[in-house]
Amino acid sequence: MNDGSSEDMIVAQDGREAASGSASGSARRARTCNIGFVLEQALGHITHTKNLQAHVQNDPEVSPSWALIDFKAEGIGARIPVFRSNWSVRAGIRANRQLAAIARTTRLDVLFFHTQVPAVLAQRWMHRIPSIVSLDATPLQYDALGAFYQHEAGPRWLETIKWHLNRDCYRAARQIVVWAEWTQRGLVADYEVPDDKITVIPPGVIVRDWERKDQRRAESSMVRILFVGGDLRRKGGHLLLKAFRELRTPSLELHLVTKDAVPPEPGLFVYNDMQPNSAELKALYHRCDIFALPTSGDCLPMVLSEAGAAGLAVVSTDVAGIPEIVRHEQTGLTVPAGDGNALTAALRPLIADPQLRLDLGARAHRHVSRYYDADKNSTRLLSLLKAEARTSVGGRDSKSSAHERR
Repeated sequence: MNDGSSEDMIVAQDGREAASGSASGSARRARTCNIGFVLEQALGHITHTKNLQAHVQNDPEVSPSWALIDFKAEGIGARIPVFRSNWSVRAGIRANRQLAAIARTTRLDVLFFHTQVPAVLAQRWMHRIPSIVSLDATPLQYDALGAFYQHEAGPRWLETIKWHLNRDCYRAARQIVVWAEWTQRGLVADYEVPDDKITVIPPGVIVRDWERKDQRRAESSMVRILFVGGDLRRKGGHLLLKAFRELRTPSLELHLVTKDAVPPEPGLFVYNDMQPNSAELKALYHRCDIFALPTSGDCLPMVLSEAGAAGLAVVSTDVAGIPEIVRHEQTGLTVPAGDGNALTAALRPLIADPQLRLDLGARAHRHVSRYYDADKNSTRLLSLLKAEARTSVGGRDSKSSAHERR
């Protein structure tokens, strides 16, 4: 099927594997692990991909092949009903196609799927090549948040088939990586996954890139609240606007980074074209004092790691994995999703007390630096993949030697 999407998103192994056949090149190839990365390209997973690619290119032990699975349905595919409407079908077809192209030139030692969506219909590859599957939420957890993502569960018969496919995918994986303990609990409770098969490795951000170069001071002349969320309503921006209007004074500003249009009003600043990871966005984090994300539907938003790395006092909701990064009254404040009054009440003392902001921001920074640093967590992830790859190669070599002896 030619759906007109950019299947050129396959990125072949980098120049390390394509080096000349010299003795030094052979030695280098002997030390590298051929890892296939099959990565969903939707929402925050795009940023996760960029962070992972930046880390992989600095690891001489990894020879990567990238299969980036585009979310959009374009061209002919946009006119085919099931392909157009079902992300799992699109992702599965694209993953199979790209893996077949990679396999024509490269013998992979291990596959890494993020998320499980492209893996579910690519299980034939998982049975051929040792695989690790990574996810931010299980399908049932996503269904529970579905209303906020414009997603609805299908009829019972279809959901039963989907459950079996996902359960079998998790069984086929050698190991499973999850972004949060919340996800781990869902796998164990709902998909028969043994707890010891799961490793929690959050994505995080490159902390040093988001840190302020100078120390924050306990100033109160102007307080700036920052919100970063493309979908204003799902991320709770409308509730934040209401709280801001109740709390507004001449010394309070609200800065919204969003794709949605927002009418102008006093003290409000809207940024519709701010790019992820840009210098302008980082500077805005550094200028602000409070980060507010009263989201109704999220798994583990990357922006909370960014805010913590920037040393901001954070207010968010007790949804999904968020309480693991925003620990109430320890590394920030959490409120019930959809509760505008609780949001206003949480913001009020932060606006009034600069020392409280500094204390929560410092604790958030320490917490993110320890658990949500992309450099550290990418190293952990690559160590897991390399260990699996070497086990795979060792087993393959043993079988080859036994065959030769026979």
